[in-house]
Amino acid sequence: MVKILLVVIDGAADGIRFRPTSLELAYTPGLDVLAQYAVGGCFHPIDPNIPPESDAAVFSILGYDPKYINIGRGILEALGVGIKIREGYEVAFRANFATIDPSTLRILDRRVGRNLSSEEAKELAKALDGMELEVYDGYARVVATVGHRAVVIIGSRSRRLNANVSNTDPAYAREGRISVALKSFESTVSPCRPLDDSEEARTTCELVNVFTSKAIDILEKHIVNIERAEKGLLKANVLLLRDAEDRIPSIQPIKEVYGKSFGIIAEMPVEIGIGVLLGMDISRVSISGAPEDMYRERVEKTLELLNRNDVVYVHLKGPDEPGHDGDKKRKVMSIETIDRYYIQPLIKSVDLNNVVVIVTSDHCTPPELKAHSGDAVPFIVAHKRLKKFDEFTRFTEAECCTKGSFGVFENGYMVLSKIFSLLK
Repeated sequence: MVKILLVVIDGAADGIRFRPTSLELAYTPGLDVLAQYAVGGCFHPIDPNIPPESDAAVFSILGYDPKYINIGRGILEALGVGIKIREGYEVAFRANFATIDPSTLRILDRRVGRNLSSEEAKELAKALDGMELEVYDGYARVVATVGHRAVVIIGSRSRRLNANVSNTDPAYAREGRISVALKSFESTVSPCRPLDDSEEARTTCELVNVFTSKAIDILEKHIVNIERAEKGLLKANVLLLRDAEDRIPSIQPIKEVYGKSFGIIAEMPVEIGIGVLLGMDISRVSISGAPEDMYRERVEKTLELLNRNDVVYVHLKGPDEPGHDGDKKRKVMSIETIDRYYIQPLIKSVDLNNVVVIVTSDHCTPPELKAHSGDAVPFIVAHKRLKKFDEFTRFTEAECCTKGSFGVFENGYMVLSKIFSLLK
């Protein structure tokens, strides 16, 4: 049986309507080699109308319908850093340290200029962790993860809570448990509002709003922020919460779905959390260092996981961030870096007669929008033993969407099973 490698380049696609796209502009000789021996197509990660967040997009790529499994990202982030919750009495949130004007709650930067170090964030989180909320026996647990990102657990020792509440991060709305990036929003901290008439949801929101207020007071005066201000840097003086979840859902393990063992290489808590939930063989990798060293580590761990698993999922960060920043030049450079230091060494290390390499993106992050979009993302399936190759010259949106024999899928969760059927 052939081994299968599924490489997901985070936010690499722009969508065919934003030409020339970042993939078209990038110099990618490694991806070009794979395209020569490939078939492919395109897919909308959730559907054409929903700009997906990474958690929903990854579930979809792995063959799980995000609308059906309905998981709030907060619990995935928590599982990714080893946190469990007391179901019924605690709610997990994904959080961003952000910068606000504390007098008006106007948001100045949702990500603290993207220069808050993980070490600074950990010091700020320590000042909030264990906070007593002084109503409903409430408390908060706060754990910094990577950069400006964090996990916040809102709990009560005596009152039941639930996750059917709105985000305080105004950039995202909730559709069920799925988080949807908004094209426009009022840039102020949103109060948490219950999304049903239950006492549990109302109690949860009251605790969230108390936490937000107390956190602003503590963070604004924290020594880390005083020192940042002295250096001319933005203060990390609020935590924006989103994607609440109050349970660890029961989901069919991925090995049972496909009858294949899966490994995963991931650096961010959300992907690690997905690996935990689905019973995957997890290989954690470093999140800082010189690109050549970081990607060399990823190639080495890819090969290790391939030795003991049927399928290996590799999630590579990079292009998404400059897409959010509207920096197309930097996004192109990020794609080129991945091609140079991961894709090209990988091709030299595997035999495409015995290993299938699938390459795709989890979602589009066009710099023109500075946000995720619901546009179709490209994918290729490279294997020298395929009976026929598509007429690709490159891995791009236009090549895959117009020349790919798979066509364009309306829903991404359908793709992997179709690919596996092709490889039988």
